[in-house]
Amino acid sequence: MTPTVDELDVKLVELLAAEPRIGVLEASRRLKVARGTVQARLDRLVARGVIKGFGPELDPAALGYGVTAFITLEIRQSGGHDPVAAHLSTIPEVLEAYTITGGGDLLCRIVARSNADLQRVIDEIVSYDGILRASTLIALAEQLPYRTLPLVGKAARHG
Repeated sequence: MTPTVDELDVKLVELLAAEPRIGVLEASRRLKVARGTVQARLDRLVARGVIKGFGPELDPAALGYGVTAFITLEIRQSGGHDPVAAHLSTIPEVLEAYTITGGGDLLCRIVARSNADLQRVIDEIVSYDGILRASTLIALAEQLPYRTLPLVGKAARHG
């Protein structure tokens, strides 16, 4: 199996991660390759979905949402996941939602301004008729932030 990324891709992604506002011309200078090469690599990584976006990375705590929690939802099976996901998408404090295996049906990462506000967010989530039960865990401290950069190098080495 051929690797999805090679060493030049790794260096480009690492450079973009370290300096998200760097231009293609400066990236080509730093990587010692032609500007067209950097642009072609970047276009290919975007087209293949390896790079999903270039937007700013936001910190919910800096926006006043200092409480992070994870909520497992059990849903009414007859209604399916899509209507519940549509409901969750209307709640700004729901950052992510995944269909899961195990004791629940959906796992969400949510944020709130305080523990009291967390109760408001949970109440808003479970107000939907398709949700039968919810179980919440409050995160005390982030030990390892969401990261994907280590995967880039491993993908290049192992294909």
